[in-house]
Amino acid sequence: MKKLISFLWFLTTITFFAEANITKQRYSKSAQPTIEKWEVLDISFKAKVGKINPFITNFDALFTAPNGRTQKVPGFYNGNNEWVIRFSAKQEGQWTFTTQSKIKALNARSGQVIVNKNNTKGYKGAVVIPEARPDRFFYENGDPYMLMAFECDWLHALDYHNENGMPKTDRLLEVVKENGFNQIIMNVFTYNISGKGEWAKDEKLVNHPEYEFGGPDDIFPFLGNNENPDYSSLNIDFFKKFDRVIDLMHDRQMVSHLMIYVWNKLVAWPEMYSEADNMYFDYVVKRYQAFPNIMWDISKEALFYGRADDQYILERLERFRKLNDFNRTVSVHDYGFCARHPETVDYISRQTWDYSLYSQMLNDRKRFKNKPIFNIEHGGYEEAHFQVFTGVYTNAEVCLKRNYQCAFAGAYSTYYWQGLSWDVMIHDPEAQPENWYRPKLEYFKYFTDLFTKYHWHKFKPTPGHNSSGYSMADGEGTFLMYVPKEVYMIRAQYLFNKNYKPGKYRWFNTLTGEYTPYKQLPDIRAPFYSPWKDIADAVLIVEQDQNS
Repeated sequence: MKKLISFLWFLTTITFFAEANITKQRYSKSAQPTIEKWEVLDISFKAKVGKINPFITNFDALFTAPNGRTQKVPGFYNGNNEWVIRFSAKQEGQWTFTTQSKIKALNARSGQVIVNKNNTKGYKGAVVIPEARPDRFFYENGDPYMLMAFECDWLHALDYHNENGMPKTDRLLEVVKENGFNQIIMNVFTYNISGKGEWAKDEKLVNHPEYEFGGPDDIFPFLGNNENPDYSSLNIDFFKKFDRVIDLMHDRQMVSHLMIYVWNKLVAWPEMYSEADNMYFDYVVKRYQAFPNIMWDISKEALFYGRADDQYILERLERFRKLNDFNRTVSVHDYGFCARHPETVDYISRQTWDYSLYSQMLNDRKRFKNKPIFNIEHGGYEEAHFQVFTGVYTNAEVCLKRNYQCAFAGAYSTYYWQGLSWDVMIHDPEAQPENWYRPKLEYFKYFTDLFTKYHWHKFKPTPGHNSSGYSMADGEGTFLMYVPKEVYMIRAQYLFNKNYKPGKYRWFNTLTGEYTPYKQLPDIRAPFYSPWKDIADAVLIVEQDQNS
């Protein structure tokens, strides 16, 4: 009875905080809302809940595109007798829809939506994997997506208690984006670290509680809280506030790599396969799939910590596919699972701390030729003023090198900073006290600038040319070679073999982003010497004259 009362009380609660800035339209048959390509639209309907559980009640709409193609769009309950159809589209023109539900007030409601050709915010659409390049990510508009991710598991909590806006989240996204990152690895919800062993809480946090976001007693996706959960209902306020995060990321053109579960952050999840488990999973997928900036992940640490097994993750993937009406990409944060079941995921998720990272990523690329390889965790966790989790590499240059090793092996990668990736969140690293350690985020601005300038998606690893570094070639006469600062010289004959042609070359400094002036290619027998030997790792850029 107590749960029933709390459930009914919750359904009548009205929220009083600044909601997401999503375009909204209250349903009427004569309404004809207009949105831009890839803009998100919420069409709201009113229907009394009665005695049903609205979170497991089916409600959707069948949309018909201007070219006649149809697409089902799931709806969801949004509290206070409000139901929402959340829509976005790539195709311009007039779309029509008709709703479907066993609830009479929600059934057979028809309407129109106009998607115009404007794109004032510069949206590029969802991240997709085209058939012509199954090993690479692209945006729907055809631009290559050079994925460079930043882990920030507690992002949902940063401005949770700010009823008026999201200034901290906005600033964090600004800092991340201006330093070359275009994706955030995040959880729908995560609770706390263990506080023991290598996850022990830094004692300095006692004097700086403003940076500690672990263990909240009033943030939870269900009723109650993590210590006393009530699985009879979902917490609408939690998801309305989470809408603000995903929508702001969409406006900033930041992709959310969204992990539906996480097993190692002390979350009090309901029993696997239970009604509450299914309710949560289905609701999350229905509510957020219309956002083009979503890439899905079933769970962080999917098979660790004794929680789940292959059977459960396979069932979740099958369940996801049935709900995934917008056809967003999905993977699983567990390499063993991806390797055993590659046909069930859209890209391979890799996690390895091994020193032989380059070789492992190269082997993955050979093994899974027709899927993108995404190293989601390479063991580099750059140091911060507060120690959270060190892994095995904390030096900024070493962490950076591991990202280059992934890139030169043809794989995407992620960056972790101990000041933002977990329960400690220093949302504006530039505003820290001067005597605190500042992360070398600019290294990744230079990283993405290099691979944007030289069209990384066109390059393939050429390990046979490696000599004293890592080599890539685009097949059109351009070679990139990563040269560690310890290397004295590079022999040209290893780089070119029998494919030597006249041309030009220059060097790129991975720590400053500096390019040297171009010089004419020397004789094939002449070596190359890095101008930053013992100072910085560099990239040798060779551009051959294809008309020779």
